[in-house]
Amino acid sequence: MSRARREAWGRLAETLAALSLRLRGYQVVARRFRTPLGEIDLIVRRGRLLAFVEVKARVDREQALEALGPRQRERTERSAQLFLALHPRYADHDLRFDVVAVRPWRLPHHLVDAWRPG
Repeated sequence: MSRARREAWGRLAETLAALSLRLRGYQVVARRFRTPLGEIDLIVRRGRLLAFVEVKARVDREQALEALGPRQRERTERSAQLFLALHPRYADHDLRFDVVAVRPWRLPHHLVDAWRPG
């Protein structure tokens, strides 16, 4: 698959993940939050909970979940810290790191509390 096609599939996966989360009562706070430290695909909120969400588009769910390695988790955690520093109104929220696996012709799979910061 070409790079342009992978990027388009990734954008579609993020849109499907955001829609799925919105249907579950989450409000999308930010999409593609980019920092020099890394990028967070989605930041969502529900009540006093703020979740930093990585979206993985793969052929099957296991590949999607395995695609999030320790280095990417660390970069996501650092980016989350920067987001919180830039948006202090979320400082008192409960924080969580989630993954949404998006597969062709399947509903997105939301893995709640996929990892804890190290």
